[in-house]
Amino acid sequence: MAKVEIPSEVTGNVWKITASVGDTLAADDVIMILESMKMEIPVEAPEAGRLVELLVRVEDGVEEDQVVAVIET
Repeated sequence: MAKVEIPSEVTGNVWKITASVGDTLAADDVIMILESMKMEIPVEAPEAGRLVELLVRVEDGVEEDQVVAVIET
């Protein structure tokens, strides 16, 4: 099993988390939604796997390329 780190594509704030640690995800499933400049940007699983870590919480600020979640494939 490989661990895949999932980065934020933008600088912004965590608006909503839609998946929980332990969830089985399909490719492109939404893990969380970031808010940046009044836009909602989804963070999606790049491939199928199990969510093993959430590294941010709702209302946390994130930087572009910051790892926000980890899945195991």
